[in-house]
Amino acid sequence: MDVDTRLLRSFRAVAEEGSLTRAAQRLYLSQPALTKQIRQLEERLGARLFQRSKHGMAPTAAGEALAAALPSVLDAWDAARRAVRGAEAEASRVLRVGFLASAANEKTQPIIARFRECRPDWRIELRQASWGDPAAGLVSGEVDAAFMRLPFPRQDEFASLALLTEPRCVAMAAGHPLARRESLRFEELLDEPFIAAPGAAGAFRDHWVAADARGGRPVKVGAVAEHPDDWLTAIANGDGIALAPASAARYYARPDIAYREVEGVAPSTVALVWPKAVPPSGPLSDLIAAAAALAD
Repeated sequence: MDVDTRLLRSFRAVAEEGSLTRAAQRLYLSQPALTKQIRQLEERLGARLFQRSKHGMAPTAAGEALAAALPSVLDAWDAARRAVRGAEAEASRVLRVGFLASAANEKTQPIIARFRECRPDWRIELRQASWGDPAAGLVSGEVDAAFMRLPFPRQDEFASLALLTEPRCVAMAAGHPLARRESLRFEELLDEPFIAAPGAAGAFRDHWVAADARGGRPVKVGAVAEHPDDWLTAIANGDGIALAPASAARYYARPDIAYREVEGVAPSTVALVWPKAVPPSGPLSDLIAAAAALAD
């Protein structure tokens, strides 16, 4: 009997969260889709895995047995997948690096150039990640490393090298009344609708709506965006405002969007991140060294 590892990961999320709702948010799935996956796994194993109640999802004896065995199963599969991707990367001489939005800003190309000095027969392939699941490529092994904005989901599973830290600003439609001012305080924005990443983005979403600076007040979401183009369109359309790195004013300058200084929110840090589970390959070590040489 073959079992899709996707079903096993979904089971693990439900077991750890104790809730279909929270597990679905974590996995970026709808609750009905997650429920269907759990039922498929139960059918394939021929056992009921959860006791469902109004209080949540509690593993049955069979579920506890599976939960105990699961780490070694998934770790072995992940190791095999990394080995395959590593061999493929070595053969193709390509290091795959994920990124969000403007990657490492003006440091991106110098880091790549320095890497090429060490590995002239290699190239770096940049792959853009979705804000809805920023770490997806890292978790799946589709990328070897990534330029990431901290924090992001499952960050504790990865090693990181901070490259730069910059202030955050607020982006809004050029015609917004607050755009007449050059600087704002975050408490003045608490009642404004925000353009947010999907809820499944967890800590990443919380950071970009400044959940820690709201004094417990919930964010009013005007629109949800997963990519820069959608984010910019929603802001320009007046669906809401958004926190952004100060560099967004350079990389995403538009006549219909105003970027203003904002006080009362923590700055944003960009880091190069890579999996902790295995030692970095030679090419990845060279990329890390190149990034370290150019970090602030």
